[in-house]
Amino acid sequence: MIADDPGRPDDAEVIRRSADDPEAFAGLFDRHAAALHRYVARRLGASLADDVVSDVFLAAFRRRRRYEPAYPDARPWLYGIAANLIRRHHRTEIRSYRALARAGAGQLAEPAADRVDDRVAAQQAGLAAALAELPAADREVLLLIAWADMTYEEVSRALDVPMGTVKSRLHRARARTSRALGGADPTQNREEAFPWTT
Repeated sequence: MIADDPGRPDDAEVIRRSADDPEAFAGLFDRHAAALHRYVARRLGASLADDVVSDVFLAAFRRRRRYEPAYPDARPWLYGIAANLIRRHHRTEIRSYRALARAGAGQLAEPAADRVDDRVAAQQAGLAAALAELPAADREVLLLIAWADMTYEEVSRALDVPMGTVKSRLHRARARTSRALGGADPTQNREEAFPWTT
């Protein structure tokens, strides 16, 4: 997101300046790297996040002259690059969700002092299993909205797909994952829906 500081240049201006002064591009990194790292770590784990985020900014730097200056916020562009890089690690992401599902199911087998803990563990296990089974395109839209806090328009820009496609993918993803959450919308109350990511 763009800072509210009126004296601070927006992302498009930082990118424009970096054409003549490559070091100016560091401003984009300073603004977005931490949030992008958290997002990638949630998807792939901390061990891959450093490399993926580095690759995102390297790719962005190389493509900076093609950035559309009409968009003052570069977040969708950066997360779109990240989405492409995350796809290369599809198997790692799916294994992670399946491991979370097994771990949650394993917790249910142990005696629990509190039935609420059992329900939360069951929801986590069910949600992780549902994420693992989602088609990659649907999962991408859901997680950009739920974890990167993007709007439909930003997701549309990030993935370079029409707004209607974003809405239909999100609808399918919500339907499948909300069953695992007892009917709750996974894009609302995100800390409850995705407790292992906070």
